[in-house]
Amino acid sequence: MCTKYQRTSSAIEGRNGSLALHHHAARGFSEHSLHVLTIVHKFDLKRPDGTTAAQRLFGHPFPDLFESVLSTFTELPRPRQSSQSPQPNLWQNQLASA
Repeated sequence: MCTKYQRTSSAIEGRNGSLALHHHAARGFSEHSLHVLTIVHKFDLKRPDGTTAAQRLFGHPFPDLFESVLSTFTELPRPRQSSQSPQPNLWQNQLASA
């Protein structure tokens, strides 16, 4: 009887398989993380022919996901100045005296 059934590999293939592996490693996802992973899966993961799931569904190409995200960023602000005086590095002093 066992020879008539093929063992499936769906537990490790495709989107659900990759999410299951990530879920196992990270012990769960927040709703926001799951939403971001869905967007990455639909608009960035490409088949060997170079198409994404969104391209195949809608029939036209979309702009590169990460290029469009990076174009919305401006220059990062400078870090704030510390209100405390710099702490001495004790390891550096020990190495210099040795």
